[in-house]
Amino acid sequence: MTVRSRIIGCGSYLPANVVTNDELAKRVDTSDEWIVARTGIRQRHIAAEDQTTSDLAVEAAKKAMEHAGVMAADIDLIIVATATPDNTFPATATKVQHRLGVTGFAFDVQAVCSGFIYGLTTADMYIRNGQAKTALVIGAETFSRILDWEDRRTCVLFGDGAGAVVVQGFEGTGTLEDQGIHASRLHSDGSKYELLYVDGGPSATQTVGHLRMEGKEVFRHAVTNLAGVIREVLADTGLEAADIDWLVPHQANRRILDSTAKKFGISPDKVVVTVDRHANTSAASIPLALAEAVHDGRIKRGDIVILEAMGGGFTWGASLVRW
Repeated sequence: MTVRSRIIGCGSYLPANVVTNDELAKRVDTSDEWIVARTGIRQRHIAAEDQTTSDLAVEAAKKAMEHAGVMAADIDLIIVATATPDNTFPATATKVQHRLGVTGFAFDVQAVCSGFIYGLTTADMYIRNGQAKTALVIGAETFSRILDWEDRRTCVLFGDGAGAVVVQGFEGTGTLEDQGIHASRLHSDGSKYELLYVDGGPSATQTVGHLRMEGKEVFRHAVTNLAGVIREVLADTGLEAADIDWLVPHQANRRILDSTAKKFGISPDKVVVTVDRHANTSAASIPLALAEAVHDGRIKRGDIVILEAMGGGFTWGASLVRW
C-alpha cells in the first residue's frame, strides 16, 4: 500500500488594514514608482494592534477546515510555520489548537519564508508513517512587528497574513496519477546568516529586534537556489518543466518570480502572483497564493503544481503536488 498525502482544503486570512505604497511614502523616503519597479509590490496588509499571529492563523484554519469539510475532531496534527510567534513559548500552534478545539498534537516550525514548505513536508512524513491521518498546516506571520519602519530597504517589502491547508492521507496506487504530494526537497545553509536575519532574540539580546537584509545578495542566491530545488523535485518524479501546470512560489519579489520561471521556460500565466497585493508575508505567502488560485478555479484537480520558497537561514525547499 502506498500512503499519499493529499491537500483537501485551503483557507486564507488577511488583516483588514491595507497600506499602499503612497501611504508608506509619507513615512519614509520612497515612492510608489520606486517600490513597484524594484519589487512589484503595490500594497500590503498590516495586522491591527490587538491582532496576534495566532489570531490570523485561527481564521485561515477555520476557512481551510470548512473548505475541506472536516471538523476539529478529525484533525490529528497542527503545524504552524511562523517566524513571528505570539510568545517565545508556548508554540503558537498550541494556542491555535486550543481555540479550534483540536485534541491531537501541535507544534511550530521556524524556517522563515520556507516555513510552509518545511511544515508541509513534515506533515507528509507524519501521515505516511501512520502517526497522523489528517493534518492542518498553517503559515502565519505578523512581520510588521519586526520591521524597522525607518529602513526603506526593508519596511516596504513585507506584510501580514495567514494561509492554511488541510492535508489528509489516503491509499494511492504509487503512480504519478495519484493526487497528493509526490516529492519534496529541503535545504539550508547557515553560512549565509548575515544576509537575512533579525538582530535580536531571547538569548542574544533579550529583545525582539528588527529584520536586516542584504537585498542584492539574497536575490542572487534565491534565483540560483530555487531553480536548483525545482530541478530536484522534477528529477525525483521523472517530470519535466513542460509538465508543470502551476508554479506557486514564495512571494518575495516579482523579479525573483519572473527570473525563476524564465529559467524553466514557464509561461508567466502559469505563475500564481500575489506579491503585488500581499507583499512578502514570509511563511504565509505560499498558502495565501495557493488558496487564491484554488478558490478562483485556476488550479484544478489533476494539475501538477510546484510550491517553492527560500528564506532566511538560508533555508529553501520545494514540493511537487498532483492536485
